[in-house]
Amino acid sequence: MTAAAHSRNILHLPIGFSFSALAAGIKASGRLDLALVEAAPGTTAAALFTRNLVVAAPVDVGRVHLSKAKGRIRAVIVNSGNANCATGKAGLKACQQVCQQVARTLGIRSEEVFPSSTGIIGVPLPTEKIVAKLAELIESCEPTPAALDRFTQAIMTTDTCQKSASARFGAGTSEISLLGVAKGAGMIHPQLATMLVYLFTDVSATPDELKRLLSDACDQSFNCISVDGDTSTNDTVLLLASAQSGIQLKDSGVRKKFAKTLSDVCRSLAQQVVSDGEGVQHVVHLFVEQAKGREEALQVARAIAHSLLVKTAWAGADPNWGRILAAVGRSGIALDPNRVNIYIGKQIVCKGGVGCKFDETKAHLDLAHSNCDIRVRLGRGQSSVEFVTTDLTAEYVRINADYST
Repeated sequence: MTAAAHSRNILHLPIGFSFSALAAGIKASGRLDLALVEAAPGTTAAALFTRNLVVAAPVDVGRVHLSKAKGRIRAVIVNSGNANCATGKAGLKACQQVCQQVARTLGIRSEEVFPSSTGIIGVPLPTEKIVAKLAELIESCEPTPAALDRFTQAIMTTDTCQKSASARFGAGTSEISLLGVAKGAGMIHPQLATMLVYLFTDVSATPDELKRLLSDACDQSFNCISVDGDTSTNDTVLLLASAQSGIQLKDSGVRKKFAKTLSDVCRSLAQQVVSDGEGVQHVVHLFVEQAKGREEALQVARAIAHSLLVKTAWAGADPNWGRILAAVGRSGIALDPNRVNIYIGKQIVCKGGVGCKFDETKAHLDLAHSNCDIRVRLGRGQSSVEFVTTDLTAEYVRINADYST
């Protein structure tokens, strides 16, 4: 099986990883908010982080630990309900203290512990609550679907559902499994999103090999989605490889299969994140075609996807193509408006930069679906991109107006 599996009932757990989660009292709701992954000795890792210049303490610490450990990670500790961002030196010290305590309990080096946090910015991390629960958290680690389920629940904040995907493919007489779990529902924007993503595989690979593959997969998935145009402070995508399958990435045919599988899993997780966007009613698959290059196509896609006028039209299933055309025009590319064509569903609604006759009722119905295709052809070249985005609803405003109180 190479296609990414969405259902948690058929998730393929790679060999070499154990999971646990519990409630440490970080969230006022009392829900699960502290999670752990224990990885087999020899596990290698690579990560990508937010490009926001304001970053949370665990992002700084995670970068340092990956470097010091030369891409060898034995544990991942995650808390939700508190971002540990804009907390100064005290936040860094708190994160380091948690990592040191995890390492001490597991008998590993502190730089082999990778931290993540998600939640409200500017609130001190309740280190004492976390440390008090670490022994119980570590004791309950299991390589089971039930333990993974609890882990996935514990990393959620405003998410309304768990997000996971996996795949398994053959390599010789053995198999390689790849599993991904994610959280994210708001502050979703290219250059990752307000999300934490953890990818696990039992292939054997060097940190450098993992980094190249992860970068390519993210460019085609997490960097091609947007809900609201905000780039978070805690964004992290971490890929761990336990080597427990006995198969090496450099073995014949393995790298190509693995790269495709990783991309499939990342695209599935990215689309699940967008579909669960805060207040989202419509997911829009925005195809920007006939651009001079991929970056140009992305530039146009982002201009459209971040337009409040466009997004509110989509919320009302209003086929107002003029707002799309205007967004293309202010995207910053050297555009000839007379070459632009716009499609809603399969209907052309703007031809050569001019409105044309189309079935408005059908266009409205296409936009009213939970998923809709919109296609913009620039008439400039051969490059294209699929960018997954959403409408903007009153519910999004309500969620984010009330978030910290």
